[in-house]
Amino acid sequence: MTLDPIQLSADLIRCESVTPVEGGALQLLERVLSGAGFQCTRVDRNGTANLFARWGDKSERTLGFNGHTDVVPVGDAAAWTHAPFGGEISDGILWGRGATDMKSGVACFVAAAVDHVTQHTPKDGSIAIAITGDEEGDATDGTVALLDWMDANGERMTDCLVGEPTCPNTMGEMMKIGRRGSLTAYFTATGIQGHAAYPHRAKNPVPAMARLINQLSNHTLDQGTAHFDASSLVATTFDTGNTATNVIPSQCNATVNIRFNDAHTGAELTTWLEAKTAKMAEETGIEFAVRVTISGESFVTQPGYFVDMLAAAVEAETGLKPELSTSGGTSDARFVQKHCPVVEFGLVGKTMHQVDEHVPVEQITQLKSIYARLIKDYFA
Repeated sequence: MTLDPIQLSADLIRCESVTPVEGGALQLLERVLSGAGFQCTRVDRNGTANLFARWGDKSERTLGFNGHTDVVPVGDAAAWTHAPFGGEISDGILWGRGATDMKSGVACFVAAAVDHVTQHTPKDGSIAIAITGDEEGDATDGTVALLDWMDANGERMTDCLVGEPTCPNTMGEMMKIGRRGSLTAYFTATGIQGHAAYPHRAKNPVPAMARLINQLSNHTLDQGTAHFDASSLVATTFDTGNTATNVIPSQCNATVNIRFNDAHTGAELTTWLEAKTAKMAEETGIEFAVRVTISGESFVTQPGYFVDMLAAAVEAETGLKPELSTSGGTSDARFVQKHCPVVEFGLVGKTMHQVDEHVPVEQITQLKSIYARLIKDYFA
């Protein structure tokens, strides 16, 4: 008897696990995995629920899976045509928050792993499953906490697959072998407030900030690298908080977000931003400050046996040779890559985070088959 990934996906959707609430999702998975012989450990930290499960003894060869059961809020529940936490299946479609991102992905690798360990005995190695409830939130006490716990307890993954949705339109068309880095820079320009009719008595920070943001926005960071498109810098906010049209504000704030490839590091870009800011302050006489937060560095898992093995499994089950991509935003793979080689493959992600999030059940069946083939080939 095999574990049905469609039913497990629906059951997980019915757990109202809006980040950081656990909602019963990890409790459900712990029951399923424990029943199949996995040793399960809750690795909760600072109110975030996490689950680590291992089948087999600690060995030099462990295939890992990583994913999350937390979901984003539903938004306007009245706008949904199917209950967001109903897990309803209608006309071959599974509806609900997390259907694509990424409860179905978790259900598929759990189902594939359970089937394998109950039907086969791996000749060499073990399977580890690390699931967090903090991917859609701050991501400070989720996969990071799991990896910290693993390091402290001698747990290692040799290779890891993250089950995020990776296919833009068609099942099997894309897998992720890396991700761009991401940083956000917060700028503050401070001048002297005054009357708009007497600008010589004030020091207006707005033109100086506008010059800085314009310079940054028009700067070409690079032309792309072997596995990445060109890095991008996007201005996302510009604000004075000033509601009076006849007052020169004393302060102006702006924000930019940079998605960067492996031609840069977060530290190098931070130094560049600080230098540009200091130069603008010198040129304009306006006081500037900049604060940078780095949410992840760029990384790439070079094509090799694990990338090739997953690509072969995808092609065998879908008939498509997946594109090896580094596109998109960030994921918890940015943390896993510090631990072991990591790749990502999952469902078509068209409806993730949308009202009426849904996935065709045939895709769920396909995804479990791909993961099952990967596990079989890994331990062949």
